[in-house]
Amino acid sequence: MEKKMRFGIKSKIIIGYLIVIVCLFIAFIVLNSQISSLQKERNFIIDHDIEVHDLTNRIEKHLLDMETGQRGYIITGEASYLEPYNSAATSWEKDYNALYQLLNNNPNQQEKLEKIKGSIQDWIEAAGEPTIALKKENNTKELQQFFEKDPGRQYMDDIRSQFTSFRNVEKKSTETRATELDEKNQKIKIGLYGLLLFVTLISLAIAIVLSNSIVNTIKEVTQTIKRITASKGELKGRIKVRSNDEIKDLGLATNALLENIEERNWLQTNIAHAVTMYQGIASVDKLAEKFLFTVSEMTQASFGAFYVREENDKGNLFVKQAAFADRKGDAGRESFLIGEGLIGQAALEKRTFVINDVPDTYQLITSGLGDVKPKSIFIVPVLFEDEVIAVIELASLHEFTVLEQELISQVIETFGLTINGVIRRMEIARLLKESQAMTEELQAQSEELQTQSEELQMQSEELRMINEQLEERTKDAEEKSFELEAAKEDLEEKAHQLELNSQYKSEFLANMSHELRTPLNSILILSEMLEENAAKTLSEDEEEYARIIHSSGKDLLALINDILDLSKVESGKLDILLAEMNMSELPDQIERNFSHVAEQKNVQLKINKAQDVPDIIHTDEKRFQQIVKNLLSNAFKFTESGSVTVSIQRVADHRLTTAMRTVDTDCWLEIALADTGIGIPKEKHQLIFEAFQQADGATVRKYGGTGLGLSICSEFAKLLGGWISLSSEVGKGSTFTLYLPSLSNGLIDYEKVNFAYEEVAVSVEEAEPEAEITEIDHSVQPVESSLQDGENVFQDKRVLIVDDDQRNIFALKTALAKQGMTIMTAHNGIECLEMMENSEPFDLILMDIMMPQMDGYEAMQKIRGELKLVDLPIIALTAKAMKNDREKCLEAGASDYISKPLDLNQLFSVMRVWLVN
Repeated sequence: MEKKMRFGIKSKIIIGYLIVIVCLFIAFIVLNSQISSLQKERNFIIDHDIEVHDLTNRIEKHLLDMETGQRGYIITGEASYLEPYNSAATSWEKDYNALYQLLNNNPNQQEKLEKIKGSIQDWIEAAGEPTIALKKENNTKELQQFFEKDPGRQYMDDIRSQFTSFRNVEKKSTETRATELDEKNQKIKIGLYGLLLFVTLISLAIAIVLSNSIVNTIKEVTQTIKRITASKGELKGRIKVRSNDEIKDLGLATNALLENIEERNWLQTNIAHAVTMYQGIASVDKLAEKFLFTVSEMTQASFGAFYVREENDKGNLFVKQAAFADRKGDAGRESFLIGEGLIGQAALEKRTFVINDVPDTYQLITSGLGDVKPKSIFIVPVLFEDEVIAVIELASLHEFTVLEQELISQVIETFGLTINGVIRRMEIARLLKESQAMTEELQAQSEELQTQSEELQMQSEELRMINEQLEERTKDAEEKSFELEAAKEDLEEKAHQLELNSQYKSEFLANMSHELRTPLNSILILSEMLEENAAKTLSEDEEEYARIIHSSGKDLLALINDILDLSKVESGKLDILLAEMNMSELPDQIERNFSHVAEQKNVQLKINKAQDVPDIIHTDEKRFQQIVKNLLSNAFKFTESGSVTVSIQRVADHRLTTAMRTVDTDCWLEIALADTGIGIPKEKHQLIFEAFQQADGATVRKYGGTGLGLSICSEFAKLLGGWISLSSEVGKGSTFTLYLPSLSNGLIDYEKVNFAYEEVAVSVEEAEPEAEITEIDHSVQPVESSLQDGENVFQDKRVLIVDDDQRNIFALKTALAKQGMTIMTAHNGIECLEMMENSEPFDLILMDIMMPQMDGYEAMQKIRGELKLVDLPIIALTAKAMKNDREKCLEAGASDYISKPLDLNQLFSVMRVWLVN
C-alpha cells in the first residue's frame, strides 16, 4: 500500500494564504487596469480642455493687441505702437493652427474656428491695414471718415460672440466627459466592492475548510483523551487519527505516552503488591515461598528457586530455601559456593543474568501432560548494604520482557532489607530464648544483691538530705546577692536624682540671677538719680523715674513670690486655706483682669460658663486664682493673633475616672484655657511642668520667663486635689485643662508627696540668691564724681544701647544723655546689626547678653566677623552673672564685661577707658 502523502497544518495554512494572495493579486491587477484607464481619461480632460481654453484666450489676446496697437498708432502716429500689432499679426495664426489641430476629432468646433479665422482676417483687411496705411500717408480726412462709420467694431463684436459660443461648446463637452468619467468611476467602485466580497468569500471558505480539517481532527483527539480520562485509570483506549499531519503526530505521541503510563502503572502496582505481601512474615523459608509465588505470577514464570546466604566452615554458602513448581524436591541443587555455577557467579559479580538460548540439557518444566523445555532463564542477586545475601532464579516458557525484568529489579532493591530484617528477627528470637535462660540464673543473683541495694539506699538518703541543705544555703546566698544588686541600683538611681537636683539648682541660680538683677538694675540707677535732686522737687521726668521704680519693684516682688511659693510647695510648708468660693463671679474677674491685655495684643477673649457649674465650691480661692492667672498670662504671652477661650463646666458623672471617684468631693470642675498660639511639641508636654523648664530654653528665647509658672500651677493643683492636663499641636495652639474637686470635707492627704520634696525645697530656700541680693544692696554708690569727671570725654559721643528690657534702656539712656552723649537703642541683636549697617558709626556699644531672636554673643560675633569692626569698643552687660560668663563674653568679641545691677561709677570708668583709648 502506498504511503499516504503527508499534508501538514503548516502546508494547509500556507496554501490557504497563497490562494487568498493570488485572489488579491488578480484583484489588484484588475483594479490597477481600471484606475489606469480612469487616469488617462482624467489626464485627457485636464490637458486637452486646458490647452483649448488657453489657446482661445491667447488668440483673443493677440487680436486685442492688434486693435490696441492700431488705435495707438492712429492716435499718436508713433511707430512703436505698430510693434505689438505686427507681433500679434504673426502670432495669432500659429495659435490658431495649434488650436485647430487640437480639435481634429471635433469637426463642429473646427468649423467654428474657421469662421472665427475669417472674421479676424476680415477685420485686418477692412479695418486694420487700411487705417494704418492712411495714417502712414497722413490722410487724416479719410481716417476721420472711416472712424465715423467704424466697420471694425462690428467685426470685433462678431469675433467676441463667436469665441463665447466656442467656449460654451467646449465647456459642455468638458462637463459631458467628466460625467462619463464619474459614471465609469462608480462602475469601478461597484466592481471593486464586488471583487472584495468575492475575495472575502473565498478567504472565508478556505478558512472554514482549513479550520474544519484541523479542528475536527483535534476534536477527535480531545474526545478520545476525555474518554480515557473518564475511564478512571483505564488506559486501554487509543487515539485514531485519519489525517496525515501534525495532529496525527500528536495522536501517536499521546498513544506512546499512554502506553508508557500504562506500563508504569502496571509496574508501580505490582511493586506495591510485592512490597506489601511479605509484611508480617517471620521466617526466611516462608518469605522465599511467598516471594517466588508472587513474582512468578507477575512475570508468568513457570519455574523458580530461592537461595539464601549462610556462613559455615567453608565460607559463604548459598542454600536453597524455597522452590516454585518443584518436582519431588529436585528443582535445582541444594547449595552453591560463591563463583560456583550461574548462582555463585551472580553472587560473585553482583549482576543479573538473562539467558534466552537455553541448552537442551537444562531442567525441564513439568506439567500434567509432560515436560516442557523453558525458553528463558532469569537469575538476579539480592543485595543488602552492597553485600549479596540471596540469589533468585526464574525460568519461563517465554522470554522475559524488559518491563518484567525492570519489575523484578525494582522489587529486589528493597527486598534485601526485608530478608535481612527477617534474619535479624530470627536471630533475636534465638537470642531471646538464650536470654530467658540467663535471666533465670541472674534472678537468684539479684536477690542476693537486694540486701546490698537497701543498704546503699539508706546511705543515698543521707546524702540527699545533706544536698538539700546545701541547696537551701545556695538559694539564701543568691537572694542576698539579688538584694545587694537591687540596693546597688537604688543607690545609682538616687545618685542620678542628686545629679538632676544639682542641675536644677544651677539652672535656678542662672535664671534667677538674670531675672532678679534686671529689675534691680533699673531700680538702683533711677533711685540714684532721685537722690541727686538738689531742688527737692519732682519734675515730669522724675515722675517717670518714680513710676519705673514702682514697676521694677513689683516685678521683683512677683518673681520673689514665685520662688518662695515653689520653695514652700516643695518643702510642704505652704498653707492651704479652704473656704467657699463664688464661681458665678469668676467670669467677671477674668474679664476685668485680662480684657485690657486682650485689647493690647488684639486677641479675642472668650469666656464660657456652663449652667450646671455650682455657684459655690470649697477650695483655696487665692491659689485657684493664681493658677488661672498664670495659665491665662501664658496663653496671652504665646498668642500673637486669634483668641484665648476660657471654658468652665462641671465634669459629668459618666466621665469620672476611678481615681476621681475615690476623692471625697461634692463635684469635679473642668476649667479649660484654649489659645491659638504657637503650640508645644508633644515630646515637651511633660517637660514644661518641671521646674525651670521651658519648651524654648536657650538664650535666644522669644518670650522670656523663668519656667516656674507651670511648675507652680501644677503643684498648686495637686495641693487642691486636682491636676492639669495639656493638649497641644505646634502651630495651632494649646489647651491647658484644670481638673479641681470641691473639697467641702477637707484636704486630701499629700504628706507623702511633700516629704519626697522636702529636702530639695529646704536646699532651695538656703541657696545663694540671698547672697546675691545682699551684694545688690551694697552695690549702690554715689556717682557725682564720675559724672563730673567724664563730661569732656563723653560729650557728643554716639553710643548704641542694645537691650530687650525697656526699663534698662530708659534708665541707661537718661543717665548717659546727661553726660552729653547721643544715644541710639536696639531691642535685640538683629536690630543692632541693621542700625550699624544703616546709621553713622558709633563710638561705643553697650550690649546686653540675654535677648530674644539674636542674643548678645551672636551679635558681637557678627560685628567682629561680618562687619569687620574689630576696634569698636563693646561692653557686655549681663544679669546672668555665672561662672565663666566673663570669659565667654570676651571670646565672643566683647571689649569689657560688667554684671548687673550696674554701678554707674564703674560703668563710666570703663567707658572712659575705652573712649580715651
